[in-house]
Formats: sequence, C-alpha cells, structure tokens
Amino acid sequence: MGIGKKARNIGHIVEGKAMEATGKALGNKSMQRRGKTEQAMGKMRQAVEKGRDTFKH
Repeated sequence: MGIGKKARNIGHIVEGKAMEATGKALGNKSMQRRGKTEQAMGKMRQAVEKGRDTFKH
C-alpha cells in the first residue's frame, strides 16, 4: 500500500472518530452516524489496499 493511500485511509478513520465524538458531545445523532460511516469507509479501504498488496507479491 502506498504511503499516500495509507495516510488518506487513516485520515478517514481519525476524521470519523472526531466527528462521532463531536456528535456525542452535541447530542447530534446524525453527526454520530456520519462519523461511524466515515470510520467504516477508512477501515474498508485500508483492508482493500492490504488485500491488493497481498496479491501483488
């Protein structure tokens, strides 16, 4: 996995955690759900990239 893609995926995870925490603090359920979705996207993309690396070598 390239460094840029890995950093972008980790960025999605961190952004999602921050959004979820902000949503909890504000009592905003919609923001909490978007944060969880953002985290899931980052984790899923990271898994896809790891799978690609496995089949590349």
